[in-house]
Amino acid sequence: MMDWTDRHDRFLLRLISRRALLYTEMVTAQAVIHGDLERLLGFSPEEHPIALQLGGADPVAMAEAASIGAQWGYDEVNMNVGCPSDRVQSGRFGACLMAEPATVGACVAAMISATSVPVTVKCRIGVDDCDGEDDLHRFIDTVAAAGCSTIVVHARKALLKGLSPKQNREIPPLRYDVVQRVKARYPSLEIVLNGGIPDLDAAEEHLQHFDGVMLGRAIYHNPFMLAEVDRRFFGDETTTPDRWQVAEAMAAYAEHVCARGTRLAAIARHMHGLFHGLPGARAWRGRLSEASAAGAGPEGIRAALRLVPRPGEAAAA
Repeated sequence: MMDWTDRHDRFLLRLISRRALLYTEMVTAQAVIHGDLERLLGFSPEEHPIALQLGGADPVAMAEAASIGAQWGYDEVNMNVGCPSDRVQSGRFGACLMAEPATVGACVAAMISATSVPVTVKCRIGVDDCDGEDDLHRFIDTVAAAGCSTIVVHARKALLKGLSPKQNREIPPLRYDVVQRVKARYPSLEIVLNGGIPDLDAAEEHLQHFDGVMLGRAIYHNPFMLAEVDRRFFGDETTTPDRWQVAEAMAAYAEHVCARGTRLAAIARHMHGLFHGLPGARAWRGRLSEASAAGAGPEGIRAALRLVPRPGEAAAA
């Protein structure tokens, strides 16, 4: 979810669910060590629980970056071994490391030694020709032996030669059966399923077989889907704000953030799906886009909100 799950998107999602674990975009270990930490790692206290997702292949650098992340207050540090993008491959991290389990194991062991927060791994079921279940089991054996007890598995292999990152999310077939066999083989590990899960009904069905599920694009495009998560999966009956209250809260957030130099577009782009499926959703998206393009401030969110009628009300012009 690079370029998607930034701090503004996570703030929006946290307004909707108090319990779901949120993940950052993947950031490289070298960027954490040498870069602008406020820009790369800064987040609002409201975003907890939150996991920092790191990319890299050098155990020393990964350990240092994990330690920095823990010092910044992250609740978990995750090593991404699933991203198939070209820029990730060129830096020797992401899905290409599925073929190097010993490297991943060394990184995980070093990260665990450097921090007290949980260290987890996110991977694919295979990569290129290294895609047999024996290969996957070898990878998991190595990662588990290094001390990792939670593995998020995207139920597709990655094809690094010939497919774009977008195609890698769509063309390799989903193999939930492979991940089910992983869970059966490693009952003591926490196995979290990722990949192609469209809604909460599907998530609930998968939870009969797995310890958790991760939703990405489905939530991004329809963020209010999270409104049922706390009650349905955590037994939390606390009232969730409705979509209009969430939009107002985001306008207040934008006032604070835009006053420090952030453009509305950086915030509003994550809000297009807030009224997904409701009357006025198209007008909402259009007005947000217009306000962002025009360089408007937080009032652009409120202007767009007036175009979405609450049930029983008429939309303003």
